[in-house]
Amino acid sequence: MTYRNPVPTVDIIIEMENQEIVLIERKNEPRGWALPGGFVDYGESLEQAAVREALEETGLDVKLRGQFHTYSDPRRDPRQHTISTVFIAQGSGALRAASDAARAERFREDALPRPLAFDHARILQDYFELRRHVPEPSVAKQVLP
Repeated sequence: MTYRNPVPTVDIIIEMENQEIVLIERKNEPRGWALPGGFVDYGESLEQAAVREALEETGLDVKLRGQFHTYSDPRRDPRQHTISTVFIAQGSGALRAASDAARAERFREDALPRPLAFDHARILQDYFELRRHVPEPSVAKQVLP
């Protein structure tokens, strides 16, 4: 018997000053703007994957503030069934696109680019809704390494 399991991924909401967040424009399919993120490597924790993916795609060092939410709709990624754990992080350094990002830019909620890939419009809607009600989202209530 062969078992098929969803593939774990991470996405990172990188907060910058002036209430901006970082998005990347994807080089590969599916095209569009997206949160930085990607697949978790074997032997890697979700937290390690989030820090690595943020650095690879944006050039930013991030300090993880906590887990935001997990998104698991089997249709969220048209390539395969993935489950993404989304982190909120504080970014620092010089923003630059790298890895599979064609561009990396900062955006405010009222000026998000289109189209957004995957289910990232839903993720950002949930995030901004929380931020409107809780100015400093501290979802995890813990300090991550």
